[in-house]
Amino acid sequence: MSLETVATPPTAHPAVSLRHLALRLPLGADREYALADLSFDLEAGEILCIVGESGSGKSLCAQTLMGLLPRAIRIERGEALFDDLDLIKTDKAKLRTLRGRRIGMIFQEPMTALNPAMRIIDQITEVFEAHGLLTPAERRQKALELAREVQLPDPERIIKAYPHQLSGGQRQRAMIAMALALEPALLIADEPTTALDVTTQAQILKLIADIQRRRGMAVIFITHDFGVVADIADKVLVLEKGIVVEKGTAREVLDAPTHPYTKALLAAVPKGTPQERPSRAGAEIACRVVDLEKSYRSKAGLFGAVRTVHAVKKVSFEIRKGETLALVGESGSGKSTVAKLVTRIETPDAGRIYLGDEDFGAMRGEQLRDRRSRIQMVFQDPFASLNPRRKVGLTIADGPIARGVPRDKALARARELLEMVGLDARAAERLPHEFSGGQRQRIGVARALALDPDVLVADEAVSALDVTVQAQVLKLLDDLRKRLDLAMLFITHDLHVAAQIADRMAVMHRGEIVEMGPVRDIFLNPSQEYTSKLLAAIPGSRSKT
Repeated sequence: MSLETVATPPTAHPAVSLRHLALRLPLGADREYALADLSFDLEAGEILCIVGESGSGKSLCAQTLMGLLPRAIRIERGEALFDDLDLIKTDKAKLRTLRGRRIGMIFQEPMTALNPAMRIIDQITEVFEAHGLLTPAERRQKALELAREVQLPDPERIIKAYPHQLSGGQRQRAMIAMALALEPALLIADEPTTALDVTTQAQILKLIADIQRRRGMAVIFITHDFGVVADIADKVLVLEKGIVVEKGTAREVLDAPTHPYTKALLAAVPKGTPQERPSRAGAEIACRVVDLEKSYRSKAGLFGAVRTVHAVKKVSFEIRKGETLALVGESGSGKSTVAKLVTRIETPDAGRIYLGDEDFGAMRGEQLRDRRSRIQMVFQDPFASLNPRRKVGLTIADGPIARGVPRDKALARARELLEMVGLDARAAERLPHEFSGGQRQRIGVARALALDPDVLVADEAVSALDVTVQAQVLKLLDDLRKRLDLAMLFITHDLHVAAQIADRMAVMHRGEIVEMGPVRDIFLNPSQEYTSKLLAAIPGSRSKT
């Protein structure tokens, strides 16, 4: 059977209507309903953005339409009308025929949504195979065409790769190709750009919008980023703890919000123009790196050629006490590799790393273990970076205990640090799963401070957080910097965040620093074309056309 016989022409795309949807949470949850009385209409060719913080019910709306709700959540009432069917009452067999063919979905985290043991081409062709469409040769040809449509670089090579061999943006493009394979009438995108750098995010948003216009699809785009809303939305629906607090056109909601929650979300979005910050030029240098270099070698298969990637090339910078240097750039630019080198998680191929007057890069053995306390890291993922079986008080105290601090004294200090980062000291007795993402990141900050470091390295420390929680953690880090006179290396792909927290900014591109200076100067007058490209790609800097 050919694909053309099942594709629906754009003019025939139906509207989607959700009517009075109520999803009941299990006993013991913090509220009765995950979603309460949710209704909206979406016409073909429109993009609806559903906005809200984590736990607001955004993703559950998508899962309802896909028939993928967790078993613990019960549909109490409501209708989900699509293709003259009520998706809520449709049997599982019929839903399976609709998924992919009539309703496509792009998931938030492609690394977990893609099968790590299958090549990209096999995962795309599997969509056709599951629906009994096309011959094997036609499936492979269609997979290649889709790879080109979603603008995967070198598509003939990329589709033969495994997910771990691709960048985050490339994996997301592969997910989009799978979602679009059968030309669905409805596309659901669940936070598809959250973890992407600004240029990749801009490309993905433009790609979705272009394909949506070309195919006349209805799109439900789930996000917590109002910059994304400004770029692509026709309609906006704002959820707070499962309740619709505001809805309307994008212009109505963005320009004249009426509900306090919407206003709070908009106020928490990092502002694009940095404020003037006092120079720290006379302060003592806490960290200095000189001509740092790192390369990695990989082999394509057992007999393949060896490929060398120069991840970091001649990187030099210094950070003074009480100063924050933001290291920004696209995914793959070398930012996180620099963080690992500076903290000695990895060893550089060449270059020097100084903490104060000490050559930290030359240290080995016991001396290195002793000096590691002077530079500590806050990791990107607050869920994966904490031991789920260990109480947070012990997690924070582990470092000092390992360095000889008595256990009771270390635990007392852990409770003090929890209060310093805005948590109750009694939180020391709880496990990580009992905390929200923002609270877990505060625990990560407390753990990093437990050894009284001179330098704090924050590697994408707020990228996984909602805008309101992100604003709180950024304020916490800035307050701690001032109070403790910390030097901070803040690694981010979000230039809005860099503008809010940093004194100076270093822009990385393909392993090199191409521009460095005061953040305000770079934002207002970038000297490099690459920096201008990054600034132009910030969500909200483009208007929906």
